[in-house]
Amino acid sequence: MKVLEDRIRKDGIVRAGNVLKVDSFLNHQLDADLFEEMAMEWKRLFAGKPINKILTIETSGIAIAVVVAREFNVPVVFAKKAKSINLDDDNYTTKIQSFTHNKVFDVIVSKKYLGPEDHVLIIDDFLANGCALMGLLDLVKDSGATVEGIGIAIEKGFQRGGALIREKGYQLESLAIIDAMSEDGTIVFREQNR
Repeated sequence: MKVLEDRIRKDGIVRAGNVLKVDSFLNHQLDADLFEEMAMEWKRLFAGKPINKILTIETSGIAIAVVVAREFNVPVVFAKKAKSINLDDDNYTTKIQSFTHNKVFDVIVSKKYLGPEDHVLIIDDFLANGCALMGLLDLVKDSGATVEGIGIAIEKGFQRGGALIREKGYQLESLAIIDAMSEDGTIVFREQNR
């Protein structure tokens, strides 16, 4: 998606350790107009799918998922990274290793909000090694719901997550796939034919 790639080139900052900082528009300060364009693109890419829920994970994916949910006119369910006192005991749970936080989270979704009748579109901001996404796929599988597709804003194509997910047969639509990046600010995007 050219508008997202252009924004990454303009405002993205590459840091040591293959870290891409896009907090000025994607995951700290949020560009709602950009999110709307992203949502419309996912709506086009997943047209005809019987999606009735959007699923994401705390926290960075929530804002994007809400805009996508408005486009699809369906609710958002987000997997929580901690069990709070107001969460019921009847939940699906899995463990996810976070690249960003360098720790393992117990991720939770209430059984009230995800079940066999659901057709889910998973939305998240980043895909690198695929740990968070694999955890979300486990939660959907445990619920008996169907994954209709996966939408990712930025995929690090030089890491293994995207290949792992595609090998499993899921329709994975990343709006920007980075094949290489360096600390001098050079970012190489994968050509995508859509």
